[in-house]
Amino acid sequence: MYLVESKGGAIACMLLALVFLGTWPAILAQLERRGRLPQHTYLDYSLTNLLTAVVIAFTVGQIGDGKPNMPNFITQLSQDNWPCILIAMAGGVFLSLGNLSTQYAWAFVGLSVTEVITSSIAVVLVCLGSAVHSSNAADNAAKLGGLSDHCTDGARAEVISNSCKVDGMKDLENGSNKEDKARVGSAHHLIELENNRAIKVFGKSIWLGLSITFFAGVCYSLFSPAFNLATNNQWHMMKRGVANLVVYTAFFYFSLSFFVIALVLNVWFLYRPVLNLPRSSFKSYLKDWNGRNWAFLAGVICGLGNGLQFMGGQAAGYAAADCVQALPLVSTFWGVLFFGEYWRSSRRTYILLVSMLLMFIVAVAVLIASSGHRKTSSS
Repeated sequence: MYLVESKGGAIACMLLALVFLGTWPAILAQLERRGRLPQHTYLDYSLTNLLTAVVIAFTVGQIGDGKPNMPNFITQLSQDNWPCILIAMAGGVFLSLGNLSTQYAWAFVGLSVTEVITSSIAVVLVCLGSAVHSSNAADNAAKLGGLSDHCTDGARAEVISNSCKVDGMKDLENGSNKEDKARVGSAHHLIELENNRAIKVFGKSIWLGLSITFFAGVCYSLFSPAFNLATNNQWHMMKRGVANLVVYTAFFYFSLSFFVIALVLNVWFLYRPVLNLPRSSFKSYLKDWNGRNWAFLAGVICGLGNGLQFMGGQAAGYAAADCVQALPLVSTFWGVLFFGEYWRSSRRTYILLVSMLLMFIVAVAVLIASSGHRKTSSS
């Protein structure tokens, strides 16, 4: 199997993982904003995520000859290593729950704030992220308040959900006239987005989105330690003489449990949807090809990102590999540039947003520096 053994190779893996893991959320968020049901999207995404892990395991995990303490992927499938396999699968369950939760949190909290909070559960960053979201929500409320000039107060809720459309405006994605698209960040743009998106958020408490985000963050904080335990066997659960799980075997079982949990929960959500989403069915899901190619792409990108993160972690240590938690910087770039998040917001919102990102950069830098110091001292 192929092993990343150089420092440069580990850094390259982690940088690529950083880009990939910060990009796939933007794709899924865009599909929800276009109106595709999140259950349909997540089923597609989790399928190609699993297929990517399988391809990596059967190709990169089989390159070259295995070693006595590091057998190739197929060789290790027949070994008695179930204790560590179960730990790796627990990590996949945590990540699947976390990713599923963030898919709903993006609609309420926004892509950038969700990714920052879930990637760092430190109290200061959570509070600052909540302040950014609250400030931006207040800005949006002020924009929507201006609609009183066009509609009566009693009709405003009706305006936000279905009626009082902006004259001359059509589908947000497909309009062709110069007035078809409202200015990004304006009140009319927010209404268009609400009318098109799958998860309706107007009128719901901001604490609902933040609660979902915090739950996702807790799940994210558990999957990486579980993967570390599975590959390094710190709890000494394997029988004497049995090799530890190589990264490709652990990644295979990790992704398998990720897919199983995603399949079970999202098939359930098809018939028992949450957050007032419309009811669907497995037959409707199979017929829904609107945006399926993008969901498939997101799964491939996420699978590659996770694989590269674990490959880099095996070479540099999983603590150092946690530098990919800087992925919210990439997600914020996509959110601001393509989704118009925080456009035409107040100065207070911009100050809070920049402060949050700067504090996050400092926190990641401290993490990287402390990891390197521990590795040097231990040697």
